[in-house]
Amino acid sequence: MNILIVKLSAIGDVIHTLPALNALRGHYPDARIDWLIEETAAPLVEGHEALDRVIVSRRKAWIRGLIKGPSRLENLKSLLAFVHSLRETSYDLIIDFQQLLKSGIPVRLARGMRRAGFDRGMEHMEHSHLFLNERIRPVSMEIHALRRYLMLIESLGVPVRDLEYRIPVRTAERNAVEELLRGAGRGRMLVGINPVAQWKTKLWQNEKFALLADRLIRDMGADIVFTGGPGDRETVEDIRSRMKEASLSLAGKTNLRQLAALYEKSDLVISTDTGPMHLAAAVGTPVAALFGPTAPWRTGPFGWGHEIVRTGVRCSPCCKRRCSQGDGVCMSGIQVSDVLDAVRKIRTRTGV
Repeated sequence: MNILIVKLSAIGDVIHTLPALNALRGHYPDARIDWLIEETAAPLVEGHEALDRVIVSRRKAWIRGLIKGPSRLENLKSLLAFVHSLRETSYDLIIDFQQLLKSGIPVRLARGMRRAGFDRGMEHMEHSHLFLNERIRPVSMEIHALRRYLMLIESLGVPVRDLEYRIPVRTAERNAVEELLRGAGRGRMLVGINPVAQWKTKLWQNEKFALLADRLIRDMGADIVFTGGPGDRETVEDIRSRMKEASLSLAGKTNLRQLAALYEKSDLVISTDTGPMHLAAAVGTPVAALFGPTAPWRTGPFGWGHEIVRTGVRCSPCCKRRCSQGDGVCMSGIQVSDVLDAVRKIRTRTGV
């Protein structure tokens, strides 16, 4: 049996699909299972023990190159090679976990007997059900994304016994993190802070992150390591410049699997609602997650031991990238003391 999983992005969504992948492998131990994914999130599944092949889409680069790039012909050749690679295997089952136009098109381009996914009736589907020939009854969006993906495969006859991620972190990534942490003081606990998110409405004030980090160092003997991508360095350095205590920044210095290795070593992670928050949860590290415009019951850190920090204002969750109130009070109203309380609860449970 040949199976193709289609989940292109983003980091958190890909992580939420990993338990479904492992359940599929458990139910079809001898199947060929491939995964179609975009290049940004590809390291999360490349080398995964449950996969036979990873097909990487460079969709954004192709669009840029074909519209305004100097090498349109090369981009066109690369796109055609991708389509050929996608179609070289005949699949018995293709599962669209993304359910967007960008996933519906490759689902239809691939050669598949059964093209399965949720039927219309769920938010933001962009008519992706039109590309399917096996449409599963939609479920409530108020159910956590990870649970929805498991419900999808259960509807296809795949039982779910254990919930596993198995992020493919190797010895090389763990050794690289050890080297990066050489400058840390190694206090009583290691705390990762991921302060940046793509939505402006998900951000917390830099000065509060600075005060929080100082309090964790002084009151709890923590070592603070800031994480983020290359584009987050400026924000992280602004936070560190406001601090009175020493900290370490690894923003832009780790790839996704090294970041997973770092979070493995951390006693807890403090994060806004973003991909690294889900990565920490997936490697078993408790998270204190700051939520404002989004719903933690839909997309919060999944599993036991996490703490959600919210103001609970009436307009939250609005799921908007721009605050209609103009003040972003759902995030700005969170106080340093609120996050410290969440950290204390995690420490009480874990004994850190």
